[in-house]
Parts: sequence; structure tokens; C-alpha cells
Amino acid sequence: MELSSGHDFAVRYRGFLLLPQGNNTWLVRPERSPMSSLLPFRAKANSLDEVKAILRFRLSKEEYKNNSSQIDQAA
Repeated sequence: MELSSGHDFAVRYRGFLLLPQGNNTWLVRPERSPMSSLLPFRAKANSLDEVKAILRFRLSKEEYKNNSSQIDQAA
């Protein structure tokens, strides 16, 4: 599968596209825009498992931030 941006393949994971780059980095971006407040980012990772772990961490931080702001609004 040849993607228009020159990538050989893309991995779909939790609503995001993980695109390998030539310099041991991955481009992580939402499949749909805007999906959440998590913006596209580059991850320095050597393996797919590492980039998935980085994405899970960022999503959990975002979820925590959203939950704490809802609690503040309720008070």
C-alpha cells in the first residue's frame, strides 16, 4: 500500500494513524480531524510497541486533564 505522503504503510490504533518516518520517528495523527484535543505529534521510537505506549500515555494524560476540568466545573 503506497500512501500519498510517501509512507510504505500506516497503522491504525485507537483512532489514530501511526506513520513511520525515515529517521526512527513516527508521525502520530488522528484519523479524523478534530477527534480530540490531542494534536498530531512525532514520536522518537524504534518500534511500533514503543509508539503505541507513548500514545497510550498521552491519551491517559488528556483523559485525566478532561476529568479534572469537569470536576472543577461541577464544584
